Amino acid sequence: MSRNVVRIDEATMFELLTVASLFLVALLGTVIAYQAYRGYRRNDAQSMLYLSIGLLLLTLCPFVVNISVNTLTDTAQIVIVFFENVSRLLGLVSIMYSLYGHH
Repeated sequence: MSRNVVRIDEATMFELLTVASLFLVALLGTVIAYQAYRGYRRNDAQSMLYLSIGLLLLTLCPFVVNISVNTLTDTAQIVIVFFENVSRLLGLVSIMYSLYGHH
């Protein structure tokens, strides 16, 4: 299976906006996760740690999976989407646990 490599100078505006939006979601999610982690360290609140982990799994990890797997391997897109969704699911479970499961 061969992939068509998209060069920046040949990318459509939609492709550029898609990559930019994915990057911004990862960046903002990481900043918010860092603030939650600081809250955990400052107040020793376990729920903030799970919130921080959940945010990273929800925002940063799918981006890293997409970029690294697409760059380093020739994996089918459906496999990449599966791992992105598993990361998002684990992120949501972690956030839910931070809200309801840990007191």
